[in-house]
Amino acid sequence: MERPELPLAQLHAFVVLAEELHFGHAAARLGIAQPPLSQQIRRLEDKVGHALFTREPGRVALTAAGRELLPAARRALTDLADGLAAARAVGSGRAGRLRIGFAASLALTVLPGLLRAFRERLPDVRLDIREMTTAPQIAALRDKTIDVGLLREPPAGDTAGDTAYGPELCFRTVLTEPFVAVLPSAHPLAAPRTVRLARLADEPFVLLPRTAGPRLHDQIIGLCEAAGFTPRIAQRAVEWQTVCALVETGLGVSLAPASIRRIRLKGVAFRTVEPNARTRVAVGWRKDDRSPLVAQLLATVSGDPGSAR
Repeated sequence: MERPELPLAQLHAFVVLAEELHFGHAAARLGIAQPPLSQQIRRLEDKVGHALFTREPGRVALTAAGRELLPAARRALTDLADGLAAARAVGSGRAGRLRIGFAASLALTVLPGLLRAFRERLPDVRLDIREMTTAPQIAALRDKTIDVGLLREPPAGDTAGDTAYGPELCFRTVLTEPFVAVLPSAHPLAAPRTVRLARLADEPFVLLPRTAGPRLHDQIIGLCEAAGFTPRIAQRAVEWQTVCALVETGLGVSLAPASIRRIRLKGVAFRTVEPNARTRVAVGWRKDDRSPLVAQLLATVSGDPGSAR
């Protein structure tokens, strides 16, 4: 069935005249002269095929056809106004949906404050938060299934990806934090506040698999090797919560970012390690992404909500 084309200007003129029931008043409200208003109404009536108003000296009234069209015309104008407002909000970065990947440990540090600040500025933006380790986040950024990633130890460089991931991804350091030794609370090395890394040489280790975060994994291995030993990995777990739980059972020790101390397990002790080393937390995004929502989040991360990038 062919749909009639009803120009919005004609619908608007019709609704205003239906509300005023006076050509002079309606024309004044529309900011036009009466003859153009009459022409708009006649063109609309031609498209409908029936008169929409009765015209008598000193009196204008809706016909049955006009009364039937009025609710639909109002809905059409309202829907268009709402659609335009929504499009402008999305286009300006004040609304829409933003998909954010995050490493689980960041829920203990940067994530809550970042999301709170972002939502205070942009309460109409829908946030789709996805817990992912570093390597899956990088893949998801490339596949465009997330818009922004919050991850640990991104590929080399703060402004571009390395050859493993291509130059299409950008990374910016958000913060750095030290490593801590994760020990069973009854372990002899848990007695002092600081543990020399070399003292862990004979201990079995519980670590995340390298596939979860290659650079973080390699950094931990490198720290141990710099202390004179290669860690003997007894168990692997994908999440730091699980790593700590396995340490609590006595299956081994671990090295972890200091924020892991916020995981409260009675049987686990967290101790500063020497020599001191730090791990990076970064935000990642696609270099060619021009989404205003991505720009808004990056500005929030940088502490400058008025900045574009």
